[in-house]
Amino acid sequence: MDEEDDKPARRSIGARRNPETEEAILEAAEEVLQEAGYTGFSIEAVARRARAGKPTIYRWWRGKADLLLDVYRRQKGDFPFPDTGDLEKDLARFAGMILHYWRANPSGQIFRSILAEAQHDEVAAEGVKAYALDRRTYMAGMVKRAQDRGDVAPDIDPELVAELVQSFVWTRLFTDRGEASEEELGAVMRIIVRGAAHVRVDTER
Repeated sequence: MDEEDDKPARRSIGARRNPETEEAILEAAEEVLQEAGYTGFSIEAVARRARAGKPTIYRWWRGKADLLLDVYRRQKGDFPFPDTGDLEKDLARFAGMILHYWRANPSGQIFRSILAEAQHDEVAAEGVKAYALDRRTYMAGMVKRAQDRGDVAPDIDPELVAELVQSFVWTRLFTDRGEASEEELGAVMRIIVRGAAHVRVDTER
């Protein structure tokens, strides 16, 4: 018999999450992921490792991708906003931090796998959508700060600008192009912040 099977099961408190059990499940999920990888990851293995019932896990997370998104959030946390007083530089540095994190940590591959699964799994797609909207709102804080300084027009939607940045870094991750120089990131954020249109001057007036 597996040594883990000898330990008493953790008690659930129904739909309301028991913090101790939730922490045990997330820790177990990280361990199973590290040992078995994304393809070998299973709810059954997590339940056994955490000494929690599968029904409890499925009550709190709707599936593998949903649980792994929480594992990813737990590992990654929130990056602090750069504050140079220049929105282009702030966005470029922020994007650079994200890309570097994905290159330097297994979390990058985890998130890439979740994005891939979301292409054919409805539950995963809903989880990714919710996470994307949450991250867009978070990143919009940098744009709103610049707007408050008067550096961004008041009619610009900060969340739309944030989504453009988010789209850039997520596409780089999904297509395995995480390397980006400061110059490249600066050029991309310059286009996003300033736009690509050349304003024509009407000389006949």
